[in-house]
Amino acid sequence: MDGGVLDITPLRLALALVFSLVAGGCSLALRLGLGRDILIGTIRTFAQLFLMGWVLGLVFQADSPWLVLGLFVIMAGAAAHTARGRVKEKSVAFAWPMFASMAAVYFLITVTVTGAIVAAKPWWTPQYFLPIGGMVLGNSMNSVAVALDRLFSDLRARAAQVEMRLCLGADAAEASADILRDAVRAGMIPAVNSMMAVGLVSLPGMMTGQILGGSDPTVAIRYQIVVMLMIVGATALGSTLLTLVIRRRCFAPGDRPLLR
Repeated sequence: MDGGVLDITPLRLALALVFSLVAGGCSLALRLGLGRDILIGTIRTFAQLFLMGWVLGLVFQADSPWLVLGLFVIMAGAAAHTARGRVKEKSVAFAWPMFASMAAVYFLITVTVTGAIVAAKPWWTPQYFLPIGGMVLGNSMNSVAVALDRLFSDLRARAAQVEMRLCLGADAAEASADILRDAVRAGMIPAVNSMMAVGLVSLPGMMTGQILGGSDPTVAIRYQIVVMLMIVGATALGSTLLTLVIRRRCFAPGDRPLLR
């Protein structure tokens, strides 16, 4: 036991593999075809988290803002790559705009939380900046992927409607305004639903981790409220900015639609 936290020994950690075996057994019994993915996911979970733990230890010891920001950029790149892989559109190049938008918006959100709300001194204190930044990135990348996927699919499905509006004198933004709104709404729904259920249906990770670490539950609750609000804000800003940027790329010069 360290600082009020019960340690998990390697043997007990190995015991947790039973849950992966259960998932694999369900896949096998129902012929879901997920056995390989579950195996790879389990291996990657161990490898990536132990690697991140080692890296965080080095960053915490170095206490350098450049290392903290560099690691955040790497995390943002990984989040953008993961979100990019979930959007199947091939006709429109959006990888770099996605990375730039996500990095800029989520950096701003993270700095606001650590510097102004948590009031860490300095604002880049790695013990606060990296976990909070990781939560923003991890929870928002799915919303960004959903919003973009919805944008592309609706632009294709409603191409005739968009072209009709363009023929009637609308520009690209006006012709696709309702499509963009639907895309942003789809991206935001998971975060809004999480706000509705938090505390009643689930005890989220930040709050649970602090309580397990021995923090006063009321302090943990305040942190969790901040986390929920920052996630919904990051989701809204990220989805809005990215869909605005990418929508422009869905039209050629002269407002000619590229997706049909």
